[in-house]
Amino acid sequence: MRHALALAALLAATPASAAHWNVDAGKSKLGFTVSWSGQPYNATFGSWKANIDFDPNDLAHSKADVTIDIASETSGDAETDDGVKGAQGFQTAQFATARFQTTSIAHKSGNDYVAQGRLTIRGVAKPVTLPFTLVIAGNSAHMTGSTTVSRMDFGVGQGGDFSKPAPVAYQVTIKIDLTATKS
Repeated sequence: MRHALALAALLAATPASAAHWNVDAGKSKLGFTVSWSGQPYNATFGSWKANIDFDPNDLAHSKADVTIDIASETSGDAETDDGVKGAQGFQTAQFATARFQTTSIAHKSGNDYVAQGRLTIRGVAKPVTLPFTLVIAGNSAHMTGSTTVSRMDFGVGQGGDFSKPAPVAYQVTIKIDLTATKS
């Protein structure tokens, strides 16, 4: 009897954990859009990693930790990309990565969720709310979401014309479209 009670206590003390999900980089996209001279500037990051544990029935133990190689930013315009990565932009020589870490995930309704977290760009961490839609079919998941942040909150666009809301708007929309498989 004593052994059964000890085993029950041990199992009760073992923390629950949500299922781990592996992102399919070939089917996933992470990027941003900002208005530049009145036109949308669309860019994606070619290299990023996401460590995701998620269970819709165990949101308390669900989390995501995403690290982005900022130098992998591309818009298809090499000259502009060089400027975006330079000292007035992301300053990739000093700040090679950006990071998003969830602090909580909540279910809203249907397939709609919202993640609260911290986004770090150029060494500056700010709270961010990321609403997203998630469809899980068996061991596959597809997630889409977007959020808007101010580039100035992270010191992106310092000096010259870029410290003003024109030609590059302050508001930047971060877009996520990812496909993952349960481990």
